[in-house]
Amino acid sequence: MFRRLPDPRAVDVALVVDGVACTARAGDTVAAAMLAAGLLACRTTPVGGVARGPYCLMGVCFDCLVTIDGTPNRQACLVPVQDGMAIESQRGKRELGA
Repeated sequence: MFRRLPDPRAVDVALVVDGVACTARAGDTVAAAMLAAGLLACRTTPVGGVARGPYCLMGVCFDCLVTIDGTPNRQACLVPVQDGMAIESQRGKRELGA
């Protein structure tokens, strides 16, 4: 669904998403990197476990909550990727106070 345009100047960044090694482009957000890797869901809903993916991509809707380097409830659309970043999809309700 999402396909990158070729860019010979692009610099790759290594990530781990849900235990799988991925690459992203430097300057991407976590949400953009996940979409480019074919990962359309960032979290599941607390009731029913329905998959949710990035919707607004500007920090308003909170559908892109993920755990980044052990910190839960991060908005993937607002966090730029960094080399070696570990990202996990969130399952169910978010934990408060973490």
